[in-house]
Amino acid sequence: MPWDRTKNRTREEIQRDETVRLPYADRTEAGRVLAERLAPLGLEGAVVLALPRGGVPVAYEIARRLDGPLDVLVTRKIGYPPQPELGVGAIAEGGSPVYDEGLLGRLGLTEDDLAATLEAERAELDRRVMAYRGGRPLPETSGRPVVVVDDGLATGGTARAAVRALRERGPARLVLAVPVGAAETVRRLEPEVDDLVVPAAPWDFRAVGQWYRDFDQLTDRDVIGRLERAGRTTASDNGPR
Repeated sequence: MPWDRTKNRTREEIQRDETVRLPYADRTEAGRVLAERLAPLGLEGAVVLALPRGGVPVAYEIARRLDGPLDVLVTRKIGYPPQPELGVGAIAEGGSPVYDEGLLGRLGLTEDDLAATLEAERAELDRRVMAYRGGRPLPETSGRPVVVVDDGLATGGTARAAVRALRERGPARLVLAVPVGAAETVRRLEPEVDDLVVPAAPWDFRAVGQWYRDFDQLTDRDVIGRLERAGRTTASDNGPR
């Protein structure tokens, strides 16, 4: 996998070997670059699960390239109550909350202190599941290769919650694929999956959006529209010839 090349390498060697031109134009371009990195891994027909909202247009390009079904795996960040943008944990549908225990300790928090926040995030997670899938369950992943996709990795909290929830569902092979991620976050996530594909892992990482020229915020309608397009494409591709 591409990230393997960074093991035991110096920062200068990693940067010298970088072959991805950043920033990406947009999530579509990033998805096409990522799809080409995934294509040699023997993942044809894999279930492709996007972390909405930003992961959906990236995953759309991957599902087209791998000729696999596209769906979403909904996650929610669990924020520090006085500063909600600071994620202290995350939850994915079908999984248990995953907390940053070190950060909780530094903030003097316990999991019980976050009970109300967790309840609110579960409610929003359920709302989004209903909005995106209308009550339809996740695709069957047991015994199948699964590719989890997001548009980038900053702290990696939601990605960790996602892959742990999926691991419990027994995939034959669990792959995490993102176009760009903070180098240290990528290293920490590597043991969580069977394959980790990250074409670019800059050391000077501040936010996912800095690595895209066009990083518009997406809406629920954007997510639903892309999922519907993927469904129509799959139906067309698999129809009578």
